[in-house]
This record gives sequence, C-alpha cells and structure tokens, in this order.
Amino acid sequence: MNILGSVQRLGKALMLPIAILPIAALLLRLGAPDVLNIPFMSSSGNAIISNLPLLFALGIGIGLSKDEHGSAGLAAAVSYFVLVASAKAINPDIDMSFFAGFIAGIIGGVVYNKFNDVKLPEWLGFFAGKRLPPIMSGIITLIFGFAAGYLWPYAQNGLNEIAQTVLSSGSIGEFGYGVLNRLLLPFGLHHVINSYIWFLLGSCQQIQVDPVAALHGATHLCVDPSVTKDLVVGQSHTFYFNNSVTPEIQATVTKITNNIVNGDISRFLAGDKSAGVYLAGFFPVMMGGLPGAALAMYFAAPKENRAIVGGILFSLGFTAFLTGITEPLEFSFVFIAPVLFLIHAILTGLSLVISNAFGILDGFGFSAGAIDYVLNWGLATKPLALLVQIIAFFFIYFIIFYFSIKFFKLKTPGREDDFNATTAMSQNSKTEQETSERGKNFIVALGGDDNIEIIDSCITRLRLTLRDSTTINENELKRLGAKAIVKLSDKNIQVILGTIAEQVAKEIKASKQ
Repeated sequence: MNILGSVQRLGKALMLPIAILPIAALLLRLGAPDVLNIPFMSSSGNAIISNLPLLFALGIGIGLSKDEHGSAGLAAAVSYFVLVASAKAINPDIDMSFFAGFIAGIIGGVVYNKFNDVKLPEWLGFFAGKRLPPIMSGIITLIFGFAAGYLWPYAQNGLNEIAQTVLSSGSIGEFGYGVLNRLLLPFGLHHVINSYIWFLLGSCQQIQVDPVAALHGATHLCVDPSVTKDLVVGQSHTFYFNNSVTPEIQATVTKITNNIVNGDISRFLAGDKSAGVYLAGFFPVMMGGLPGAALAMYFAAPKENRAIVGGILFSLGFTAFLTGITEPLEFSFVFIAPVLFLIHAILTGLSLVISNAFGILDGFGFSAGAIDYVLNWGLATKPLALLVQIIAFFFIYFIIFYFSIKFFKLKTPGREDDFNATTAMSQNSKTEQETSERGKNFIVALGGDDNIEIIDSCITRLRLTLRDSTTINENELKRLGAKAIVKLSDKNIQVILGTIAEQVAKEIKASKQ
C-alpha cells in the first residue's frame, strides 16, 4: 500500500476511538455540579478521559487490522502496557501519553496483520492463529520500549517546541489550522491534523478542588503540570489560565491526581480553562455558516428545481446545525463549485481567529453542533458571544454564497447542466427499495468483486483500495446514494455517502463472502 493509502487507513482507524468521546463528554457534563450534580456519573466520564491513550491503542489496533478482529485490540493493549512500563523502567520521568496509544495501536494492528494466520508446529499449535499476535506484539514492543526509554525525552522536547510554536502563533496558527482543516477534507486527511490538535497539543494535570462558584460549582481543574509540585492539599491556591476571560481562579485543592491530559478536546473536557482555542471557531461555521450556505444554494436554484433540492439541502443543513456532521453538505458543492469550498475554508479560518479574538472558548466531544454547544454551556467561556457569532456567520455565509453563485454562475445543486429532477426525486426511494441488494449493486459499480481489495469506512465515507479505480461507474455510484467520489490514486478512492457509510461497507463485505 502506498503512503497516501496508509495515511488514509490510519485516519479511518482513528474514527473508532474518537467515537468514544461523545459518551465521555456526556457523562462528564450531565454529572457536573451545574447540570445534574451526580458525582459517580462525572467520575465515570473522567475515567474515560483519563484512559484515552489505552482506548486509542485498542481502537487503532482494531481499526488497522484487516478484519477488525478483537485479537488486534488485545495485541495493541499488550503493546501499550509493555511500551509504557519498559520506557518508565529506564526513565521514570517519561510520559508518552497519547503517543504511547498511537504507537501501540499501530504496532498491534501491523503485528496482527502479519502473524494472525501463521502456522506453528503441532506442539505449539495452541499459540497459532489469532492467539499469536498479542504474544508477538509484546516481544516486538520491548524493542520500542527500550528505544523510547533513551530517545523519547529528545522527541518530547521537540514535540513541546512544536506545541509552544503552535500555541504562541496566535491568529496565524488559528487561521492556518481552520483553512487546512477544510482543505484536507476532500482527501480524508483532516483527521491526521485534527488528531494532533485534539489529542496531543498542550498538556495539563488534573486536580480536584472545592466547588468553584465562578465556574458553576466545578470540582475539577486541569492545570499546568509544572505548578502541581507547589500545591498543598487543603490550602487555597490561585490558578492562572491563558486565553480565558477568567485568567485567575481561586480554589482550595482537595486532591492532586497523576492524570496528565493532552490535546485541546481532552483538556477542555478535563477542566483546563485555557483549552478550546482551536475548537470554538467551528461552532459558527457548522451551526450557522453551512446552514446559511444551504439556504443560499436553495434560493440560487431555479424555481422549478427548488422543491427537489430543498428537501435535500434543508436536511443536510439541519444535520450540520444539530450534530456538526457537515461532510454530506460540503460535498454537495466541493467538486461542482470548488471556489465556494475555498471561500468556506477561508471563512473557517477567520471564524477561529474571531472567536479567540473575543475571548470565546468552547469545545466538543463529537463535533461543533448544537448538541455539544448546549451540553458544554457550563464549561464554555462567553457562550452567549459565541451564539452571536453563530448567527452572524449564518448571514455571512448566506450572502457570500448566494451572490457568488449568481455572479460567477456556479453549478450548485439544482443548477447543474445535467440536473434531472426525476432522478433526484427517486434517488433516495430507490436506494431504500434496493437496500437488500445494495451491497451487490455497489460491487458492480466498483468494477466487480475482483476489483475490490480493501473495504473500510469512517463516519461518512467508504475508503476503498481497488485494483483499478478507472473501472468504477461513477454515475451508478451516485444513483446508489454517493454524494461524491474522490480518487486519491490509481488504487485508492473514497465514496462519500453520509452516515450510512458503515452500513453500506458491511453490506458490500457480506455480498463479497
């Protein structure tokens, strides 16, 4: 598999552990003092956040395995424990955090694919097959653990420098990340850059405090690890947070934990009041901007086509607003009107800059939709100001998209030269009627059974490795429900389907058996 295909496969594998975040965020917030005040519920959510490196190892290992077998997850777990323990035995000060999970997950998945069908002599037969990868993973990881014990401090220093550069880059970094996040979307590579920002950028150490009135009665904070050595349990301390409208927080420490949390999402959920810089700006785009774009495309369509495209656009716009799932809507214009997608990427970068300039901080467990916005209200900084920005971006997107479409005569839904109202109306109903045969129909559209080598999926897209991508029938794929087809190489393609992608992948696999 080429490098691009490998990166794509890693991006797909990351989706499995990322899917854990919503339940962690839900438990944390619902159990918080300012919501339901159920300590055991918030503690359960905090336990998930604290063990995310191990959970990422398990998820990545299973995601990278060729048949998503549990043995790959077990191999990754063994690798994680061996990697962390062996490195710490050499250097007790080492804390690999999420990197240990990433490395162990990759080792577990690769080792599983290599050894899961190895045959051993009869007297060793018990250890053959699916039982062998966890054993081999532990042995192989010893080498990585030994190397990490001596070399990781240098790597950590380099990563810390990168993190400091990103965090101190201000508006340039925020704008650049926002633009790149969208520009990489068509290729499915945005997950790679997201993973660094979400789960690796910055670190904090969790502590427990008496309820803080200024933070809606919060009993957990996540502070700079360098200050915890000076904290005394039972005493009141002043904590300083950057990028917050409440930079000074007075609290009495009740417990100092050993939990180190990394990344903008994890730090935000754990109580770091300086986190959310690279998250808040997505709410105006997903809750306001893209629904505004959908409305603009509706009014820009010829009147005779509005009834047809309206149902689709309004459904996609509402999905973006409510859940933050935006790919189906974005892929309705990314290829037929790429100038709009470029505008969208620039506006996303500007949104991150604007939100941080006004001291707005917010985060999400799944995506920047209304559900996360409401759920994390008590954790957010200036949530009302963020709501104003959301409304403003609705009108900004509507105006820019509508007049750009009209002035440049862009081909958006309902304005295509080959728009067929009958096909558009019947597409969804046909797909439902043919659900039982959908897997077989996709196989035919993808060039036949022999042309399909690897079938993967993430939240909204099929990720496929084919023998020859030129043999696919794009018109048939679109008839079956594809929003777009992205050809990354002669062998690697992605089929954008929306949230039915995983179900379609299962149907294709079942039809191939």
